[in-house]
Amino acid sequence: MPLDTLQAALDQLRAGELDQAAFCRRLRAVSLPAELPPKFGEVLANLLDRLESSAMFGGESCSFSTDDLAASVQAWLDKARERLKAA
Repeated sequence: MPLDTLQAALDQLRAGELDQAAFCRRLRAVSLPAELPPKFGEVLANLLDRLESSAMFGGESCSFSTDDLAASVQAWLDKARERLKAA
C-alpha cells in the first residue's frame, strides 16, 4: 500500500537513515490512492516543498523546522488513513 511506503520513508527520515532530499524524491514517486481527494496530493506536495527548502538552508536554521514538517507529514498520513477507512 502506498501509505505504508510513505510511513516507512518517514520513519527512516526521523531515524536519520534517509536525508530530506531522498525522502522527498521517494514520496513524490509514490502514486497516492485514487480514493483520496486531489487536495491530499496538493497538501503533501506543499509539505514536501517546505522540506526541500529546509534542506537547502540547513534544516532547523530555516523558518521551516524539519521536525515540525515531519510531524506534519505524519498528521497527513494519519488523516489519509482515516479517509481511506471511511471510504
